Amino acid sequence: MRFMFNRRFLAIYSGVLTAIFAVTILGGFAGPTRKTAFDEISVQRINIVEPDGTLRMVLSDKSRAPGLIIRGKEYPHEDRKTAGVLFFNEEGTENGGLIFGGMKDKNGKVESWGHLSFDQYEQDQVFSIDAGEENGQRRAGLAIWDRGDYPIKDILEASERIQKLPEAQQEAEWNKFAASHPGDTQRAYLGRVGDHSVDLRLMDKDGHDRIRLRINPDGSPVIQFLDASGQVTTQLPPATDGH
Repeated sequence: MRFMFNRRFLAIYSGVLTAIFAVTILGGFAGPTRKTAFDEISVQRINIVEPDGTLRMVLSDKSRAPGLIIRGKEYPHEDRKTAGVLFFNEEGTENGGLIFGGMKDKNGKVESWGHLSFDQYEQDQVFSIDAGEENGQRRAGLAIWDRGDYPIKDILEASERIQKLPEAQQEAEWNKFAASHPGDTQRAYLGRVGDHSVDLRLMDKDGHDRIRLRINPDGSPVIQFLDASGQVTTQLPPATDGH
C-alpha cells in the first residue's frame, strides 16, 4: 500500500511540475519580453498603451471609433463616424489624428475625405492637412490655427448646457461663450478650392484676411493686401473693370 501511494504521489508530482513548466514557457516567463509575429491580422480596433495602461494610439474602423478622450475619460463625439488613427499624449488626452474615407452613392455622387491634424495641449487642432470632394467640388489644403488659452473641456461643458436650451437661444449663448473664450482663429491657409483656383491666405489675430495670393482658374495671378475691415488696399496687378 505504501509503495502504491508513493508511486501515485510521484506521478501526480511529476504532472504538476510538467504543467508548471509548460505554463512558464508558454506564458512568456522564460524571457523579459514577449514577441509574437503574424503574417496577417484582421481586427476592428487596436489600442496602443503604455506599460501603465495609458492610451497612446487607437487604430479603428468607423464602427469602433472612440469619442473624445481627455485624461483617459471618454466624451461623446457624434461627428466622428469614420475610420482612422488617433494620437494621445502622455496623459491619455487626444492630441491629433488621421481620418479618411470615401464613397459613391446610388446616384453616382462622390464624397471623399482625408484629414491629418495635430492639436494644442488639451485643445483643438492647430495644424491640419485636408483633402476631399463633396457636391462635385474638390479641395485640398493646409491650415494653421491659433487656439485660446482654455481647455477644450470648457467647450464640451458649454455644448451640453446650450443644447438643452430652446433653439432660439442657442446662438446667443454660443456668442457669449466665444466672447469669454477668445483666441480661436485661423491664421493661414494654402490650398486648392472648388473653383480650380489656388489660394494662399494670411490672417491677423482676429481671423481677417490681410494678404491673399491667388492663381485664378484662368491662370492669372493676383496679390492683394487688405485692411482689418476686409477692404483691399493694394492689388497687383491693379484691378480693372471692378475686379
